[in-house]
Amino acid sequence: MINYELPFIPERPQKPRQKGLTMMMDKGLSLKQAENFISAAGHLTDLIKLGFGTSYITPNLKEKIKLYQDAGIKVYLGGTLFEAFVVRNVFDDYLKLLDKLKLDTAEVSDGSIIIQQEVKCEYINRLSKNFTVLSEVGSKEAGILISPGKWIKMMTNELQAGSWKVIAEARESGNVGIYRPTGGAHTMLINKILNKVSLDDIIWEAPQKSQQAWFIKHFGANVNLGNISHEEVIPLETLRLGLRGDTFFQHLPDELKKFKIVAPAKKSK
Repeated sequence: MINYELPFIPERPQKPRQKGLTMMMDKGLSLKQAENFISAAGHLTDLIKLGFGTSYITPNLKEKIKLYQDAGIKVYLGGTLFEAFVVRNVFDDYLKLLDKLKLDTAEVSDGSIIIQQEVKCEYINRLSKNFTVLSEVGSKEAGILISPGKWIKMMTNELQAGSWKVIAEARESGNVGIYRPTGGAHTMLINKILNKVSLDDIIWEAPQKSQQAWFIKHFGANVNLGNISHEEVIPLETLRLGLRGDTFFQHLPDELKKFKIVAPAKKSK
């Protein structure tokens, strides 16, 4: 939805789309807040993750999921909850929960517990037969460094096992995984990953505005971004479109980038 015409705005694919995805992280919105979010930004949102284990204690859970789904948004439970079932040896109960909640999307992660890669891929493959699967790569623990080669191998294996997209871990804080403790991007790591894995196959967690702007400046308006707060979905879209200071000149032709407004001369007294 656009309210008026403006030249030099990048084209954004229509939903449902395969790239340019925005994943919002719902950390416990009420039913009314979810309704308000859909009214304001549902048209800009592709995926909603019910963050970590919030679905366990969120009121009106089924009703909220249905609201999101009726708005054309894929909803899934956070990967940490998947791990909570796995570590307790009750994965079959997790499958029953997905059916009970009428979810068609699931996340597989190993950010909190260690799951051997082949076992993780088995979970992905099993789930992919009935669900759209997102798999998360990277540790939630600060200080745990994974080599670029291992990132690439895990992402490639998980896509081959049936993941629709792989998620590059950053946590909701944005200071682990693909980011340094300061929040700055691990540029070398990201570039090495993209030498082997398609940009469109990755959702980059980018909870901070500076991180969102960095990815858009380097990879364009239609880079997939996740862990966006409900209040930041519209601001993120303006970053994508070059309608915010951080990316203002991103899509303008060179002649306009050089354009300066000269203040009118003062009238002589």
